[in-house]
Amino acid sequence: MTDGQPAPRAPRAGARRGTVASAAAGAVAAGGLLDVLGVAAIVLDADGRITLWSPQAATLFGYPAEEALGRYAAALLVADEDREEVLGLFARVMAGGDTGSWAGVFPVRHRDGRTVLVEFRNMRLQADNGRLFALGLASEQATLRRVERDLALSLRLVDQSPLGLAVLDTDLRFVLVNPALERINGVSADRHLGKRIAEILPFLDASAIEARMREVMATGVPVLDEFTTGRIAADHDGERAWLVSVYRLDDQARRVIGVAVSVMDVTEQHRTAVSAAHARRRLSLIADASVRIGTTLDLDITARELADVAVPEVADIAAVDVLDTALTGLRPGGDPIDLGVRFRALAVKAAYRTPAEAAADPVGDVALYGPARLVSRCARTGRPVLVPHVLPEDLPRIARDEDAARLLGEAGLHSYLAVPLIARGQVLGALDLKRARNSVPFGPDDVLLASELAAHAAVSIDNARWFQRQRHAALTLQQHLLPQSPPAAPGLDIAYRYQPAGAADETGGDWFDVIPLTGERTALVVGDVMGSGINAAATMGQLRATARALGRLGLDPATVLTHLDAATADLGEAMATCVYAVYDPHTRVCLFSTAGHLPPVHLRGGRHPQLLRLKSAVPLGVGGIPFCTTSLTLAPGDELVLYTDGLVETRDQDIDTRLLTLTDLLAGPHRPIEETCDLLLSALRRPDTHDDVALLIARALP
Repeated sequence: MTDGQPAPRAPRAGARRGTVASAAAGAVAAGGLLDVLGVAAIVLDADGRITLWSPQAATLFGYPAEEALGRYAAALLVADEDREEVLGLFARVMAGGDTGSWAGVFPVRHRDGRTVLVEFRNMRLQADNGRLFALGLASEQATLRRVERDLALSLRLVDQSPLGLAVLDTDLRFVLVNPALERINGVSADRHLGKRIAEILPFLDASAIEARMREVMATGVPVLDEFTTGRIAADHDGERAWLVSVYRLDDQARRVIGVAVSVMDVTEQHRTAVSAAHARRRLSLIADASVRIGTTLDLDITARELADVAVPEVADIAAVDVLDTALTGLRPGGDPIDLGVRFRALAVKAAYRTPAEAAADPVGDVALYGPARLVSRCARTGRPVLVPHVLPEDLPRIARDEDAARLLGEAGLHSYLAVPLIARGQVLGALDLKRARNSVPFGPDDVLLASELAAHAAVSIDNARWFQRQRHAALTLQQHLLPQSPPAAPGLDIAYRYQPAGAADETGGDWFDVIPLTGERTALVVGDVMGSGINAAATMGQLRATARALGRLGLDPATVLTHLDAATADLGEAMATCVYAVYDPHTRVCLFSTAGHLPPVHLRGGRHPQLLRLKSAVPLGVGGIPFCTTSLTLAPGDELVLYTDGLVETRDQDIDTRLLTLTDLLAGPHRPIEETCDLLLSALRRPDTHDDVALLIARALP
């Protein structure tokens, strides 16, 4: 080099090129830590005169360079009483060796006259010509101590914070990780440094997390307490939860240098909240079940209500199967352990269209399940059967046959649960639950929830089962007590109908009768025992038998009802309404007496049908009120319509309106009385009625 300066060394092999240029480019803007400290540089010659004076020195001491250069530093900056000590320190620095440097705090005289405590770092320098100089690096002690305190506080807070803290550079690589984050992530700090999130926590959605961090770096808007869940490599306890905050980091020159992240592990709080939510859901579902299950005493409806509650809240597919023995009361012979279990399918419900529906037993079918089938084991033992993760080899034990197993596999069945339906200590059947689209397997909480639903439904099913038996017994008794084929009545054409209450309601005590009397007379009786069930049917049978016996004594209608009233009172709490009529075909006179019953209808050719105005007494069983007899002459072709209140009474219309509807229907064209019976039942009988109907029509013959 012609300027006498040494030539630059060639880069050594493997050295990074462009480092100096890159560093220079990054140093354009001021504002770094050195600028905060305001480090001043001063160079003294061997005699102690100032030869170099930095701008920071001018700021720190107040002297511009033109006033400081060439002057003795001790005379310019040191008070008289400190000058001897300063000169001694200067001599030690210039002497070199072990004493060629000095560091400490010294009071310096500012240009404005005040004293400034300055921390120095002094050292000897030697030029290429052998001359010696002293370099002093100085910073105001107050500024330096403040920065040191801030740094120490920051480091201590980061190190001891219960929050997980990390700093990532602009490439989103870890440059700082505190012990708390080490514990949260289950990875040491050393393994974090220089790595990206995906390299440390592969179970998290790293791309989404980094996208949020880049957004914070771009906008400066922090992310505060963002809730997130996921898994970490070291975690075997399932999903974890955190509250994450992200802040942008800027240096003194407002350059972005990365992001700071704080992480609070709230897994326990999250699990507690989830458990509480599950508990609330369970209570809500059970409360809902108490309202929705058992709205009727119909067995099939109750089973459907249970399936509706279970889907989709508990399972994707639900089936309700009842033991056939629970419905018939018949027990199979042989050893029950070796026998299969005969189920009757009552309900199947799916949350969506799925092949699993076709795999279920059709509603109403009775199927014999082998002892190896899981639902059979559930019914036999009276205990839940849980298969959290269904494997292909489990499907034959769940499905009824090979085709059903294939359908369940196509449906994606992955979890199975069967719970028994137990009421009053007896297993009635099972609730069969499957999950396919719902990816969460059945667990202990689901077993408890399903068992509680099944227990509630089982009571309703048992009630419906006993009601069904009782109703069947009452209906059988009542039909046995009613006349199977009334005898021919001289001078009368007779048609009759009896319809029990709807399938969900109890059988009543309505009856009709046609009683042959002496002299070719005929008694017509229609009555209604108050109440329902077997007791009402039995009371009806006793009253009917009593009425037949009294009628054959030749008593007039009022006397018959008087004796019948006394017989009813002897039965205890029984009460009944009744209309009793006796027709003599020779005189064409019909005698009537009524006990609190609805009025018969009289149809006469050319006239609008009329309700007979009979002197009505109180119902049978009340006692103390005399009965009256009313007479009516019937012309040939006249008709009498006797009925019970189940034909005309409804909840939404008053009785007068319904009776007017009855007479209007009868006012139509002349028709056979059998057709008239069918017309009245089809037009007036409501499908949801809670009462049975007895209907008797008599037409006077020429």
